Amino acid sequence: MTCPNISFEFFPPQSLEASFRLWETVQVLAPLAPSFVSVTYGAGGTTRDLTHEAVALIHKNYGLNVAAHLTCVSATREETLAIADNYAKAGVTEIVALRGDPPKGEGSFAQHEGGFASSVELIEALAQTGKFRLRVGAYPEKHPEAASTAADVEYLKRKIDAGAHSAITQFFFEADTFFRFRDACVKAGIDAPIIPGILPITSWKGTRNFAQRCGTNVPVWLDDAFEKAERDDRAELLSTALCTELCSELIEGGVEDLHFYTLNRPELTRDVCHALGVTPRVTLENVA
Repeated sequence: MTCPNISFEFFPPQSLEASFRLWETVQVLAPLAPSFVSVTYGAGGTTRDLTHEAVALIHKNYGLNVAAHLTCVSATREETLAIADNYAKAGVTEIVALRGDPPKGEGSFAQHEGGFASSVELIEALAQTGKFRLRVGAYPEKHPEAASTAADVEYLKRKIDAGAHSAITQFFFEADTFFRFRDACVKAGIDAPIIPGILPITSWKGTRNFAQRCGTNVPVWLDDAFEKAERDDRAELLSTALCTELCSELIEGGVEDLHFYTLNRPELTRDVCHALGVTPRVTLENVA
């Protein structure tokens, strides 16, 4: 089996305890030499300053290639592009450009006064600066706000045509879900790399609830498997086995890159990477 290129997503910390967890996560996973790591925004852009600080520190202290999330929410065009310019000044050359989730309590996205109306507009503006490699989100299963899966594919093509270099998918539970989506993208004329997003299951209850909110199909067999595993105190073992199997099937299907949503809990992601043959290539002294 070919060893994949890997990347990781981190959350910016919102408390002292969360800060310790973020830096522990970076220290555990940095030696695996990811091709890039990304740092998210909270809903409604609530962690904008924390995200910028985390991006700058990870880039400076660990020498990792950091892709900063940037959204259209709660900011004018000028404010958003100023944030991007600050990233560029800090040496950050990659951005994950997203529309973003609305602030809590608001049912749907609404354009901020003077702000970008969509991720396509944001991508076009960032592409015109010539400063960044742009990554975008993709949905192998229908986005809750989309009319159909075909509409999701069509919108992804608009984002690629606007200047995005690659896409990272929402997580999914079965490899065939990704392969069907990849085939549909090729048929639509999308030739940019599409990286599958992988969510190691640290909590089945939490993962299941998250899946329902974002439109990810939950196979019945997974409910049964975790019910038995939790009863036998083997949920962690099952999670590792299932995630490793999913990644292996994707690699066998021609996937070369995997993006792990770590939830700032690195152990399961690390164990899966080791099982895939991705072992430490650098020491912490090299990345500090």
